[in-house]
Amino acid sequence: MTIRAVIWDVDDTLFDYTTADRTGMHGHLAAEGLLDGYESVEQALAHWREITDQQWARFSAGETSFEGQRRDRVRVFLGETLTDTEADAWFQRYLTHYEAAWALFPDVLPVLDTLAASHRHGVLSNSSLTVQDRKLRVLGVRERFEAVLCAAELGVSKPDAQAFHAACEALELAPRQVAYVGDHPEIDGRGAADAGLLSVWLDRDGGRAAPDTPVDTPVGSFVGPHRIASLAELPAIVGADTRFGAPSTFR
Repeated sequence: MTIRAVIWDVDDTLFDYTTADRTGMHGHLAAEGLLDGYESVEQALAHWREITDQQWARFSAGETSFEGQRRDRVRVFLGETLTDTEADAWFQRYLTHYEAAWALFPDVLPVLDTLAASHRHGVLSNSSLTVQDRKLRVLGVRERFEAVLCAAELGVSKPDAQAFHAACEALELAPRQVAYVGDHPEIDGRGAADAGLLSVWLDRDGGRAAPDTPVDTPVGSFVGPHRIASLAELPAIVGADTRFGAPSTFR
């Protein structure tokens, strides 16, 4: 079956979230006078990231709202009982530093240009539409995507197959006609494969463990995720002009 569309994750796939979060939190903690409580900047950032992952898991499980996980990240990080207004204000000050560091990865625009004429495009993110729609507009790529779907509005998040199928339905395509590109081996890679999409796992630094399902190995009715190190490899996988594509560094 011909792949007719690509659905994209956003954070750490199109958008360099890790660098922006690191830069933004460093600037925010310095401005708030909070770095002295840690042995190093890296320790402070690791603590914030650990709390973020924990609270995001609660949101993904339906235990809290999108706004609630943000507020609880602040409360746990500071170790303080804050009102919603106080937590929101602290997080908003962080966002000012974070948004100043927003940037696309260098390989994003070239691959979107290469695939523009041959494939349709959409977004499926485990964030909120308010956040991701604005982010894509600020980064100058919102018009590249026909549909932008997010977990906060869908009521279901990746790796649940319903999330992937909702994105396919938004483009009026069957899952087997759609490729999904994301950076997380389980949430994106295995999740998309289990949902019947052509799964492409973007592992930029090669430092993440592969899913239990062997990469690129037929298993049952689906194929394990293709593992790539750069989006330059994507056109060859989805059947576009392979002059842009590069041999995978993982094969």
